[in-house]
Order: sequence, then structure tokens, then C-alpha cells
Amino acid sequence: MFESLINPKKAERHPWELLFIGFFYASLSILIADLLFLKNNVFSEHLSILIVMFTVMFCIPFMYYIIKLEEKKDSTVKTERLLIKEHGKALSAFTFLFLGILIAMVFWFLVLPSGLTIKNFEAPVKTYCSINMPYDIAGCMKFASTGVTLSKQSVGFNEGLGRMSAILTNNLYVMLFALLFSFMFGAGAIFILTWNASVIASAVGMLAKTSGVHTAFLRYLVHGIPEVIAYFTAALAGGIISVAVIRHDYKSKEFYGILEDSLDLILIAFFVLIIAAILEVFVTPVLF
Repeated sequence: MFESLINPKKAERHPWELLFIGFFYASLSILIADLLFLKNNVFSEHLSILIVMFTVMFCIPFMYYIIKLEEKKDSTVKTERLLIKEHGKALSAFTFLFLGILIAMVFWFLVLPSGLTIKNFEAPVKTYCSINMPYDIAGCMKFASTGVTLSKQSVGFNEGLGRMSAILTNNLYVMLFALLFSFMFGAGAIFILTWNASVIASAVGMLAKTSGVHTAFLRYLVHGIPEVIAYFTAALAGGIISVAVIRHDYKSKEFYGILEDSLDLILIAFFVLIIAAILEVFVTPVLF
């Protein structure tokens, strides 16, 4: 029932509604995980993973039908520019869904008691700490309840290029997994993207406790939104190919047209990731 709250066609016409759907799905997932598994000796150790999985379960039907709808457009829309514009509607819906999930997780990260916050976000916080403070993960984990201090770290051009290369390489791996998961499981990329939302939410929540919510959101979303759009674009390409493999003869003209469109989406995702890496290294540290 809950997974069918919004029609995919309506979502493409009014993508902002997905902001509330994403918020509701993530909040309901946290509520279900805490009510059912918080006092369970085994499952309570993995609440953060369960929250991600419940959110994914709610989102999969919507993702699946949106991807089917976009694959159908590949067969009916003949102009490449118009086709990219049509895909943009789906990407807008996906992005608002992601933002809704992210906002919900940040909200509950900040309002729940610190002990419950640690339980609900343990794995994402550990992931954040392993990336940003690998030399003191235990100390970093304590910041989940006390917050982290914002520090500006502008870098020189040569050092920035090195960091940008490392960030872009990591983001390309994520994009590749989104592409492959979407191809193999149809809507499977939503798992990777929901997991990323939980990690970003943990980072925003930890920073918001000392630097304010607005600053925390802006610091991560300036480059985070382009990254997410790139991941969703790659996921859409993989999903379209997956549906096309099932519905079309491999040697048909339609199938090769769909492959060409999917390749265009992957190239767009790649260039958007480059822009996101530039923003993360050279813009965000200066502004925040």
C-alpha cells in the first residue's frame, strides 16, 4: 500500500511531491526498525542497515515503473533532444525522492536521543569516519552525538588536482555500481543511492550540531546534488537497457536506438561527475 502512494506519471508532472514521499518513506522505515528490532539482541546491532533496506523496499516499485516508462519513451520519442528532456523529468523525480529521504534522515539524526541516533546511524557514521578520520574512527564516532567543527580547507591547484582525481575515481566506482545494479536488478540502484543518502545525512547531522543546519546542508549539497543526479542518470541508463533486453529483440532497430540513448545518459553522468568533483575540491572549501 505505502509503496504505491504516487503514480509514476503524476510524479513526472509534479516531481516536488516526491520530496514528501521520500521523507515519509525514510521516517516510516526508522519507526518500523525501532519498534520491531530495537530490543532484539541480534537485529539491534544492525538497525542502520535495516532502515536502509526498509526505505529501499518502499522505493523499488516506484523506481521500477519509472524506468519502464522511460524505456517506453525510447520507442516512441524519435528526437534525441526531446528524449533527453523527457528523461530529465524522471531524473527530477528521483532527485526529489532522494532529497526527501536525506532530509528525513537528517531530521531524525538531530531530534532523536543521542543513544538512539548512534543505533540508527551506526554504519553510515562509521563509513563517514573511515573516509574522513581513518586514523581515529573511535574518536570520530563520538562526534555523532556532540557534532563536528567546521573548518575551511582550501587547497593549492596541484594538490587540488590530486584530490579531485581521487574523488572522481571513487565517484566513478559508485556510478558504475549504480549502473550495474540497475541493469541486473532493474531498480537495484536505489539501494546504493539510499545508502549514500544515509551517509550524507550522518555527515550533515554531525556538522549541523555545531555549525547549523543551513551551513551543513549547503556544504554537502553544493557538490552532492550533481553527484546524485549523475548516479541517477547512470541508474536510469542501466534500467532502460535492462527493460529493453527483456522486451526487444537484440538485433532490432529499436534496441540499438535504446542502447545509443543509454550511452548518451552515461556520458552525461560522467561529465556531471567531473563538475561535482570540481565543486567539491575548489568551491565548497572556499565557501564553507
